[in-house]
Amino acid sequence: MIDEQAWDRMLVLHARVEQELAKALQRRHGVGLSEYRALARLAHGPRGGLRMQELAEAVGLNQSSVSRMCARLEDAGLTIRDLCEEDRRGVYSMITPAGRTRFTETQPTYRAVLQAALDKAAGDPELLQAVTAVRGATS
Repeated sequence: MIDEQAWDRMLVLHARVEQELAKALQRRHGVGLSEYRALARLAHGPRGGLRMQELAEAVGLNQSSVSRMCARLEDAGLTIRDLCEEDRRGVYSMITPAGRTRFTETQPTYRAVLQAALDKAAGDPELLQAVTAVRGATS
């Protein structure tokens, strides 16, 4: 029962924070939360790219969803697709210079909104322990 209650509080915290992040990124930068996370993973990935399957796992999307997301990023000029040299069946998503710029522009918003959302949630006695656990895990 204790685990279930703690998990429920963590899910509430997650939902609140995700909602704040998604609204701020879309409103201020025209980027969805999954798109931001994909750009972040690509920006820090080897040679600025990841295989589509690796990207899907990194951002928590299924293959179909990550393909649609990558198509949106490509249409915006933020990524390109590239074939794997070793295995022509493998497809990489590669960040472009414009994608790096967009990531650099959006990262301060993401960080500020994340901190503010966690600070706000810490004011709720029901969520304080979950916020403490999240912040303790990153120390």
